[in-house]
Amino acid sequence: MEESKVESLSEGRPPNPFAGSYKQSFRTSCVAGSSMKTTLVRHSSLVKVTSEVSFSPDMLKDSHEMDFIPMVRSGAWADCGRRAFMEDAHVCFDDFICDYGLKKCGEGPSAFYGIFDGHYGKYAANFASKHLPRFIREDKDFPREIDTVLSSAFLQTDNAFAEACSIDASLESGTTALAALILGRSLIVANAGDCRAVLCRSGKAVAMSKDHKPKCPKEKMRIESCGGFVDDDGYMNGDINVARALGDWHLKRMKDIGGEALIAEPELMRTKLSEVDEFLIMACDGIWDVFTSQNAVDFARKKLQKHNDPVMCCKDLVDEAFKRKSLDNLSAVVVCFHSNPPPNLVVPRTSVHRSISAEGLTELQSFLDSLGSLDNFMN
Repeated sequence: MEESKVESLSEGRPPNPFAGSYKQSFRTSCVAGSSMKTTLVRHSSLVKVTSEVSFSPDMLKDSHEMDFIPMVRSGAWADCGRRAFMEDAHVCFDDFICDYGLKKCGEGPSAFYGIFDGHYGKYAANFASKHLPRFIREDKDFPREIDTVLSSAFLQTDNAFAEACSIDASLESGTTALAALILGRSLIVANAGDCRAVLCRSGKAVAMSKDHKPKCPKEKMRIESCGGFVDDDGYMNGDINVARALGDWHLKRMKDIGGEALIAEPELMRTKLSEVDEFLIMACDGIWDVFTSQNAVDFARKKLQKHNDPVMCCKDLVDEAFKRKSLDNLSAVVVCFHSNPPPNLVVPRTSVHRSISAEGLTELQSFLDSLGSLDNFMN
């Protein structure tokens, strides 16, 4: 059986074109809220020339891997937890293309899922949950240039929210963003922040995202190169404990033109799904504060084997995180790729060769001889 690989798509990504002149041009084309125009402005560094072809999930499959088609079904659950206010948001579209009125061709799922963990208020998370999917499906290159489309949608959502905040300062806030697209057998995950996506592959946790904490060497180097700093508590510029997020335009020295310490550009990872891929967990950091990735996979797998319900599985994860004393808002999305529950794992038996040393044989022979002497004595 061929092993599906996880590919990181972040290296070689174009630089964020929205820090400078683009923001001004974006303001002329987008207005926050219901009045936002449907025509999107694509910065030239993100434009790719592609041939006019219709979408079919078969385009995303290798010719020798046509047998497996994921049967997508999902669930979500969220709770305020021990926080006074709920600042998380999530979206689930098991049929993303049809739900948005787009024409679907061929077999296989076209699904979209998102988790948004807000801070300094709920507005950025709610805004991103509504507009990020819209920017994706309205892009003329969707779904052909999906990597570019995803990166562009994150950045356009970020700038659209900046425009909204310039109109209404009470909206000022920020959010991390984690999005997953399933097209045919392709799973593409885009992440900006410390939400996390974990794939269960034959019972093993496979990371589909990286946590963007300011203390991470790569993020810290980028922050310091922009004139920022990471304090001893892991906060960037003493204000925020994530290195990537949407919004937060109100924070000084974070998204200044000429060098951004806090960026909205996502990190992308991709894999081809196969029959050994069982489900995907997406959750905010309130879950991961008390679960390791493998622990969450083991926990969710047992629950799915019991009731085979992704909604109940999410509730189980949230409830367990609360029991484990998580202090944050709690949100989880579980996406199953099969109609049946996860199978029992069969641990292969290894043959064990046993041998006895010469010394052991001598001791055994002496023991047997002593038993013979005892029998003679008794008789």
